[in-house]
Amino acid sequence: MRTFLALAALTATLLAPGTASASPTSDDDVTRGPCAYTATPDDPAARPVKLPPDPRRTPSHGTASVVLSTSQGPIGLTLTRAAAPCTVQSFLHLVRNKFYDDTTCHRLTAYPTLKVLQCGDPSGTGERGPGYKYKDELPTNLQPAPGDPTGQRRIYPRGTLAMANAGPNTNGSQFFLVTTDSVLRPNYTIFGHVDEAGLATLDKIAARGIAPTPENPAPVDGRPADPVDISRAKRTC
Repeated sequence: MRTFLALAALTATLLAPGTASASPTSDDDVTRGPCAYTATPDDPAARPVKLPPDPRRTPSHGTASVVLSTSQGPIGLTLTRAAAPCTVQSFLHLVRNKFYDDTTCHRLTAYPTLKVLQCGDPSGTGERGPGYKYKDELPTNLQPAPGDPTGQRRIYPRGTLAMANAGPNTNGSQFFLVTTDSVLRPNYTIFGHVDEAGLATLDKIAARGIAPTPENPAPVDGRPADPVDISRAKRTC
């Protein structure tokens, strides 16, 4: 599965993995709780990991804190269970199982209306995930994008932590961090925010820009010019 983050801009699409046609799953491939984490046999895990726990009473109150130790500086994350309990549960499961350790953030975008850093694929290609998918928990309180003729786009504020996806209900492991207020359709689950130290790290990454390629010496979408490697993702509380 290639996960994408669909751009609000008309010129591009930025997602997480693109899904192949799904194979049938057995009862053992779907957890029995309210989150229904579902194995994706056609898109195996980039790194071995089991399906997350799925208790019938999924925690839906309070917060959890995670720090991404990166080659460009720390990025502290506050996860909000009330906003997206299944997403927080999955993210903490992946952190606990070191899924994000020794990975690289494979994509930085600098479009006028979309500026984000995308991470969460151990293969570093943007093509892979954890071998499972789960439902969307979409935001309902985002501000409308000014001047949007469709009336459908919303502002994802600076510091937002959200899931990339390949369409409805295809969340996996890839996530994005919003470096500057960005405009998107509200099709991406928000499950937390970046702390002040993390925003400073993101500003440094964004300022260094995107790595040029032979085809494009000044890209607005691609790998960060200075690699952003996550040495460890650790829950702190």
